Amino acid sequence: MDYTESFEYWLDSLCKEEWAYELSYVQEIRSELMKIVNDEKSKEDAFYRDLSFGTAGLRGVIGAGTNRMNIFTVGRATQGLANYIVKNFAEDKRSVAISYDSRHKSDLFARVSAQVLAANGIRVHIYKELMPTPCLSFAVRELKCAAGIMVTASHNPPEYNGYKVYSPEGCQITEETADKVLSEISKTDYFMGVKVISFDEGMKSGYINYIEDKVYDDFTACVLNESVAYGENIDKNVNIIYSPLNGTGLKPVCRALEEAGYKNILVVPSQKDPDGDFPTCKYPNPENYDSMKPGMDFAKEHNADILIATDPDADRCGIAIKDKNNEYVLLTGNEIGVLLLNYICERKVSAGKMPSHPVAVKSIVSTDLAKEVGKSYGVEVKDVLTGFKYIGEAIKALEDKGCEDDYLFGFEESYGFLSGGYVRDKDAVDASFLIAEMFSFYKTKGISLNDKLNDIYGKYGYYINNVKSYEFKGSEGAKKMALIMESLRKGEMSTIGTLKVLKKTDYMEGINGLPKADVIKYELDGKSSVIVRPSGTEPKIKVYAAAVDKDKEAADKTAKMLVDELSKLMA
Repeated sequence: MDYTESFEYWLDSLCKEEWAYELSYVQEIRSELMKIVNDEKSKEDAFYRDLSFGTAGLRGVIGAGTNRMNIFTVGRATQGLANYIVKNFAEDKRSVAISYDSRHKSDLFARVSAQVLAANGIRVHIYKELMPTPCLSFAVRELKCAAGIMVTASHNPPEYNGYKVYSPEGCQITEETADKVLSEISKTDYFMGVKVISFDEGMKSGYINYIEDKVYDDFTACVLNESVAYGENIDKNVNIIYSPLNGTGLKPVCRALEEAGYKNILVVPSQKDPDGDFPTCKYPNPENYDSMKPGMDFAKEHNADILIATDPDADRCGIAIKDKNNEYVLLTGNEIGVLLLNYICERKVSAGKMPSHPVAVKSIVSTDLAKEVGKSYGVEVKDVLTGFKYIGEAIKALEDKGCEDDYLFGFEESYGFLSGGYVRDKDAVDASFLIAEMFSFYKTKGISLNDKLNDIYGKYGYYINNVKSYEFKGSEGAKKMALIMESLRKGEMSTIGTLKVLKKTDYMEGINGLPKADVIKYELDGKSSVIVRPSGTEPKIKVYAAAVDKDKEAADKTAKMLVDELSKLMA
């Protein structure tokens, strides 16, 4: 049906049926629909498609409609997941772990998911309070669940929410599984096709239970076990400023740091408490300067040694450190990833703890400087597609071969890091702890992170990565994104700016055994490159330009030139 028919169907269904969902939220959706009865543009945007479901689950603006995050789109998706579980898991294996972040309606969508699963005879383990994504991944593995659900839109703006599905291994689901779940979702009517009982009924029947505190305690213990200090004396009296960016990180990050012996921790007051409005940061992302500025100002006020911040679901981590002028500067995700990889390798070699065949994993859009660092320590650095699930799959592949101890570290340039296999998604709790340890370790020896980073650049050259996103909203934007990617895919460029194109790689063809992906890479003169890919979670095309030079200014100039050239194709 077209968007007008879909709108009428929703309006008619909401006026006729009684629901096990909380009545106030059903009425809220009815009211939203009535407001756009005569607004064709809003009606089309809300109903021109079903909210897309893939390996990253659902993600969209909160509101009424098939292209929105609401109790009916979440309920339908969960029914599809329930159908998949019933078809693929024995009855005694049918259980799902659920967690949620601080976004608007996250707790509601988590309860709705539990209600639908319980109605389908699937046991639910749900956290009593908001918890980070890594805690959900951990619970799935610890409780031996068939799947997991994390209600979050990660670092998106406040009007968004999302719904990520996890496999029994604690990874975000594979494309194969996503396709099977999507097939079940597509066959499910938003209203008549969803089984649902009340949350209280699910609790009384025993199908819904709260996750015990021991699971969270064990998660914290696993994080602390990732230390690579190996008994070395470290000054832990460093002055740490921490910001959860009004998300889920406050308790788990502070607990991990405090249990590790860091007592001099101050939390940014304006970003301390969970708040779905994210009042100080329109884009609650630690790579965003405006989001980090309140923390940097607070750090300056207290003359802090380091600022650490995590995004709303605490799977991304960013930092700010002092430069030579005593001003706080943000490090990029690539810089943090390279520093952590170097620190882990350095410590393991020093302590005689390096495995015989060490492996690190990074996404294809993350800096190749990691390969140079890895090579110097005898570490194989593997490239995988963008999305931490692919790093999780690489860990599982090692585990399947009995080589899980070979895994050292994985990272993405988008501020995702993980040093252990206890979870299978990026973990900002682990990253915060390791960054604090790394900072303290070097500070004890009179070395700053800037010093260490400059040492790395001096040895291998300046690897400068410049990332720019181009937003394309609504149905017309989606069409334009597709046309741009098609044009790049079919067209040929002999040069990009002043650099010759040496090779063009279309990952849609399935390169080096990787799954097919809507990604195009251009390899250029002088180890430079450009990668273009649509975001998997936002209506954006991302351009990643990389340049290498012994001179920082020259590398910066080349990277900027490459981004400027690609910008012309995004207009």
